[in-house]
Amino acid sequence: VFNPSMPYRLVHMLLASGLTVSFLIAGLSALRYLYGDRSESMWKALRTGVFTAAILIPIQIFAGDQHGLNTLEHQPQKIAAMEANWNTGPNVPLVLFALPDEAAKENRLEIAIPDGASLVLRHSTSGVVPGLNDYPGNHPPVFPVFWGFRVMVGTGILMLIVSWSAAWFLKRRHSLPKPLALIMVPMALSGWLATLAGWYTTEIGRQPWLVTGVLKTADAVGPVAGSHVALTLAVYLILYVLLLIAYLGVLVHLALKAAKDGDASPMPGVMNAALSQPAAGE
Repeated sequence: VFNPSMPYRLVHMLLASGLTVSFLIAGLSALRYLYGDRSESMWKALRTGVFTAAILIPIQIFAGDQHGLNTLEHQPQKIAAMEANWNTGPNVPLVLFALPDEAAKENRLEIAIPDGASLVLRHSTSGVVPGLNDYPGNHPPVFPVFWGFRVMVGTGILMLIVSWSAAWFLKRRHSLPKPLALIMVPMALSGWLATLAGWYTTEIGRQPWLVTGVLKTADAVGPVAGSHVALTLAVYLILYVLLLIAYLGVLVHLALKAAKDGDASPMPGVMNAALSQPAAGE
């Protein structure tokens, strides 16, 4: 547990947890907003979710960058897989899209930014980035690590754009455009998506090691039949899918119920202010 990556991973995960909750609150509040709820509770929840996310996401991006630099030092083969970089050298491009081919040791349909990976990882366009060919038989599967990392980063960038856009509209216009609110509803699940993609990147990316340089996964396998493992995994998947469906169903039900029961004031506090005014003749 107490290894060089632990402090970075801990901070990264705590921030991810905060973002997951923030976007869940913001997304459910946006759903209430779309159904006409303008109650004070909706506005408070929406602002809490949006502004918390807007504050946390740049901190998370910085923490992720520092975590990546730590990984570069201690698990260079994982970084090579994340970047789908085959040959060690300078001026390595940042690959935005590719279909890594491990058999041919090349990327197909590659779209990349010149020198981008060197700039991100070494903070210099001429920085040397490790390549997979330096670790024959000792690097993780490239395709899932490469794409797991891009799903995580892509979701994080989308979280930044959405949270900052929503924060601007709430601060300046005291409202949300309908298209932005529509985007925020599915973004309620973005924290889970980014977190799962990040853990896939981490756990698949450490292979073939269970503890890097100390214990290989193959050496830690117990004498359990593959059919038993498959059955256990299937039961877990079915159980958690059912729990997820029930959980989301309850959340949506409660959000829609709150929207139905909420007042129709166009801004928070309007109803309370109206109620506080003395009636005519009093």
